[in-house]
Amino acid sequence: MSPKSLLATLLLGAGVLTLGACAYNETLGRNQFLIVDDSSLIQQSQAAWAETLRTQKVSNNAAQNARVRRVGDRIVQAARLSDRHWDYAVFEDATPNAFVLPSGHIGVTTGLLNMARNDDQLATVIGHEVGHVVARHAAERSSTNAATGLVLGAVQSQAGDYGQAVQAFGGLGAQLGVLLPFSRSHELEADRLGVDYLAAAGYKPSEAVALWRTMAQQRQSSTPQFASTHPSDQTRIAALEQYIASRGWN
Repeated sequence: MSPKSLLATLLLGAGVLTLGACAYNETLGRNQFLIVDDSSLIQQSQAAWAETLRTQKVSNNAAQNARVRRVGDRIVQAARLSDRHWDYAVFEDATPNAFVLPSGHIGVTTGLLNMARNDDQLATVIGHEVGHVVARHAAERSSTNAATGLVLGAVQSQAGDYGQAVQAFGGLGAQLGVLLPFSRSHELEADRLGVDYLAAAGYKPSEAVALWRTMAQQRQSSTPQFASTHPSDQTRIAALEQYIASRGWN
């Protein structure tokens, strides 16, 4: 099979999968490719949360935990997700970070709490994480990963002696051409939704820009945007500034 034929097979397989599993997300205003069941993701997330609590050092600082819970509950209410159960935990880690699981679990590090100069900036992070849940990004990303693996496996099985090379080239091409850019798109969507929620919760949208500027100043990695799962700081800040201005917020 020629390289052109292999590429055609890859694109055809991806197209068939995409056409078969598109769902419109009203919040995002676009179609999503979804073949992964939410219930399985939630079950996996609950197990991951339990393992994280078991293996990572959880902060017992009452003030820190109360701060995260207070801000988180306001954001969840603004996102109209208060009908589900949410759990929060603060992890003792100097690296500024936060994460969300589809099961409604949010983790924040002490490093992030120290960086967030006020509750508006903390609301920026929690709003961003809640945005991922509303946008069903975990299901979308899992679906994309699963479909890409299926297509590459099918192509490799037809490639004969080219199989090993196709797997290496195809995997890298899929990562740089599909998976990573899609992740950057998710991040920017979560930024926008997060600002919507923090504004609705009574926090100051412009503090989102201030937080990401602080992040940019402290960033140690210089990974180029094309090979990163996150947008560059400059891209993120510019997008936030434009969106906040378009809504007439400050």
